[in-house]
Amino acid sequence: MHSINWTNASVLGFAGDRDPVEAIEAAARAEVLAALDAGWKGPPFNPIALADIRGIPVEANADVRDARTVTAGDGLRIQFNPTQPRERLRFSIAHEVAHTLFDDVANAVRNRGGDGSPDDWQLEMLCNIAAAEFVMPVGSLGAIDKVRPIEQLMSDRRRFDVSAEAYLLRVVKVASEPSLVAFASAGDKDVPQYRIDYAVPSRGWSSRVSDIAPPEDTLLRECTAVGFTVRGKEVWSGIGAVSVECVGLPGYPGSLLPRVACLVRQIDNVAATREGITYLQGDVLRPRGPAPRLVLMMVNDTARRWGGGLARTAAKRFPQAQEKFSAWIGSVPKKERLGQAHFADIGDGSSLVSLVAQEGFGASDVPRIRYAALSRALGCVADESARHGASVHMPRLGSGGAGGSWNLVEEIVTDLLVDRGIATTVYELPPPRIAPGPDLFA
Repeated sequence: MHSINWTNASVLGFAGDRDPVEAIEAAARAEVLAALDAGWKGPPFNPIALADIRGIPVEANADVRDARTVTAGDGLRIQFNPTQPRERLRFSIAHEVAHTLFDDVANAVRNRGGDGSPDDWQLEMLCNIAAAEFVMPVGSLGAIDKVRPIEQLMSDRRRFDVSAEAYLLRVVKVASEPSLVAFASAGDKDVPQYRIDYAVPSRGWSSRVSDIAPPEDTLLRECTAVGFTVRGKEVWSGIGAVSVECVGLPGYPGSLLPRVACLVRQIDNVAATREGITYLQGDVLRPRGPAPRLVLMMVNDTARRWGGGLARTAAKRFPQAQEKFSAWIGSVPKKERLGQAHFADIGDGSSLVSLVAQEGFGASDVPRIRYAALSRALGCVADESARHGASVHMPRLGSGGAGGSWNLVEEIVTDLLVDRGIATTVYELPPPRIAPGPDLFA
């Protein structure tokens, strides 16, 4: 665990002379086992049912920011805001159940996110650790050899109806591959510096994990929104060269930046294979990594204006690039447009590349994508990337309204870009968060 100078009075009173993280894990595990003996079942494991077993009423209250534990005339009571996304709501209730493990819980209202005091994050962190144990308890997953990529883990967790934090903690605890999951938060500086709040290693991890820290220019800075992912290699103090996969989590109250969960593997334990396409969750129009960058989108051969999907968003965000494209395509005879690529500077070291690889638009009995045209346009991209050392960023080209096969496009991209050593990233939006349902209270 991370070496922390523990100062929070609630934490010190709870842990005594024990390590607070080990103490909260043991207390949460004891509650879980007692609840299972009392008939608690899952997955998904309902935190409201756990609160009921502990004799703590839970009630919806739209005036509550997130969730809180209050003292009522007949004892403790948990209140939650029912408008929160489903997995956050469940984790918030579990977090409040964790507050009830502390002897001084009745001394003040306990709000999810803390009371704003300088060291209240220590108490909140411990409650997050316990909450993860409650919603994804021991036995939820079987042993695994290799941890899956972060994007797949974020999809897998939906099956268990749990938060990213809870799922990542459980995954790493049952993994034999040398890895760890670290949770980081940013400071309030103009250029944020990230501290590791806590880290949990897998069974196969042999190094110490205390006093670990990412570099000052860490890629964690690129996790600018909840659900967005980023990956890369960097050197962490206390560990050395590591492969890092990150995802943005809801930030602490008052913070402008999300917290970041990091799946970390030491480079020596990462298989030496040829780099392929990198898949991330995020906004392709805000590409990750150093400049220069080429951001690709596919357009049809009749459009003077960008009007659908990603192109519509690009037109709103980069109107000057739209105007340059309109002037350019109007100068090219229609029969010569397919297979062309138009480059427009959009600032911050990025160029927006319009690949003319769709014939017409609207309903059609056959896909409108033209694979040969896409190949020619990607060839232009490869040449431009080679000239300037630019990385390439794209959505799943052609797999939307154009009706194309991503498996086929993926192979074309691999042949023309990846096999030439061009760093290529494909972006997908994070899956939508699910609203609470009546089964939450079952």
